[in-house]
Amino acid sequence: MSEPHWFEDFKVGDAFESPSKTLNDAHFMFFAGLTGDAHPIHYDDEYAKGTRFGRRLTHGLLLTSMTAVGASTLSPLTDHSLVAFVEQTMRFLAPAFVGDTIKPRHEVVALERKRSAGLLTLKVTLTNQRGETILEGQHKYLIRYRPS
Repeated sequence: MSEPHWFEDFKVGDAFESPSKTLNDAHFMFFAGLTGDAHPIHYDDEYAKGTRFGRRLTHGLLLTSMTAVGASTLSPLTDHSLVAFVEQTMRFLAPAFVGDTIKPRHEVVALERKRSAGLLTLKVTLTNQRGETILEGQHKYLIRYRPS
């Protein structure tokens, strides 16, 4: 396990890459079961062929969930310092499909001192196996200061 990171340990430009995942039917089915989102563009090959995408499309919120810090290489560093996840923004730049391999990345883009904890802003991206960025956004977290 790596050394715990407190707010003071982060620097703008720090980047954390996580293992990639290849999207498969099981991801789609689990997501549908959890959310109830059963739109045919995600499950019906014939329906999807008639859309501008020409094949089944990954749920946007499934992609967003793949940016979760708790599932990233940053997670073990903040086990003791993470106070709260306070904000998220996302932009979808390109579609993702069954069989695509998705790689998450988190980069520190801003650090702001607050009264009781620091505000850590991360740029989050997902890229596919062709190196295309398919999603980008930001997460903001309150991170504890180093104990005195």
